[in-house]
Amino acid sequence: MRSGLLLRLAGPLQSWGERSAFNVRDSAAFPTRSALCGMFAAAQGHDRMADPRRYADLEFTVRVDRPGRRLVDYHTVGGGLSHERTVATSGGKHKGAAVVSRRHYLADAVFVVAVTGPDSDITPIADALEHPHWAPYLGRRSCVPDEPLLLRPHVCDPVTELLTKVPLTPPEETPGANRAGRAPSGTLLVDFLHEHPWDTMQQDTNVLDGTTAIEVADVPESFAPHARRYGTRRLYKTAVPVPTALMVSRDENLSDRLISYALGAAA
Repeated sequence: MRSGLLLRLAGPLQSWGERSAFNVRDSAAFPTRSALCGMFAAAQGHDRMADPRRYADLEFTVRVDRPGRRLVDYHTVGGGLSHERTVATSGGKHKGAAVVSRRHYLADAVFVVAVTGPDSDITPIADALEHPHWAPYLGRRSCVPDEPLLLRPHVCDPVTELLTKVPLTPPEETPGANRAGRAPSGTLLVDFLHEHPWDTMQQDTNVLDGTTAIEVADVPESFAPHARRYGTRRLYKTAVPVPTALMVSRDENLSDRLISYALGAAA
C-alpha cells in the first residue's frame, strides 16, 4: 500500500544546491529531490556511501507557501594563515592566499512537502525524522529548520492534504494581488511543484494558470564524496487555487495552527 507524510521546511535560511561547484554555491528555488533524500538518509543513519536509489519509489509534491528572498553570503577561506595552512589544491600544494566563496540562500522561505510512497518506505522515514540519527537541516548544516518539521508522519493522501487542509503560512506581503482576480471566489492561487502532470494526479482541482515544465538534475544516484552523480527529472509548476480558509490570518498564532494540525485537528 502507498501512503505518505508531510514536511514543513521553514527557517531563517535555506539552501538547496542545484549546480554548486567550486567557489559558487548556488541554491535552487525549491527543495531538491537530492536534498530531501539526503535528509532522510541522514535521519536513518545511512552514510554517504549508502545507495540513495533506495528512495527511488518516493514522489514529492511541493507547495510554495513563501518563495523567500535571494541572499548571497560572501566568504573567504584560509586568509591570514601561513602558506602551509591555506587551502589545499588537487595537486597536493597550497593556494597560499584566501579563497573567495559566494554562498546563495533563500531567506524566510516556507515550503510544505507531501512525500508519497510505499508504506514500507514511509514508516521508517517518519520514525527516523521523529528520532533522527543525524539532525535534519535545510540544505546546509547551518540552516536549522523551524518546528514542526514533520507535520504528519502518516496520511493516506498527502497531496489532498496540501490542497485542502494544511495551514498556509501568510506571505511577507499581501498575497498575490496580481492573481486574485483570476482565482475563484473563496480561494487564492498558490504555486505547486509536482512530478506528474496535474491532470494525471486524480485531483479534483480547477487549475487556472496552466503548467510550466522544468528540467532539473537532482535525482541522486550516488552521494559518495568523490563520485557524486545525479540524474535528471521533469518537474511541473502549477498555480492552483486553494481555500482561503487555509491562510493563517494576521491575528492568529501560526504555531498554534500548525501544532493543532499536526496533532490531528484539521484546519
